[in-house]
Amino acid sequence: MLVGAVDLPDGRVARWQEGRTTDALLSDDWEDVADVLAALAHPVRLRLLRTLADGARTARELTELDGMGTSGQVYHHLRQLVAAGWLSSRSGGRFEIPPERVVPLLTTVLGGRR
Repeated sequence: MLVGAVDLPDGRVARWQEGRTTDALLSDDWEDVADVLAALAHPVRLRLLRTLADGARTARELTELDGMGTSGQVYHHLRQLVAAGWLSSRSGGRFEIPPERVVPLLTTVLGGRR
């Protein structure tokens, strides 16, 4: 079982709990999560997620970050992250990490450390 609660810099609280037995996880078809994990496999997308962990921002605000690329490139990365469920789009064109995805994201990043 993975459980977590995170106080985010923007004042939101993310709580999450997911439980599966080891046998269930080992018998699952892991290819089903390939697209979700692949969305994280780009340095710009990880930088976008790290920035959005501090709070929602518009694509324009994200484009203004040093080294982020053109607005078209930023939108491409945002679409990938939204499609994979790592981001959601709020009113006013603001993007954020949904609270229920914060702990899985942090856990995935932690698992990627060596």
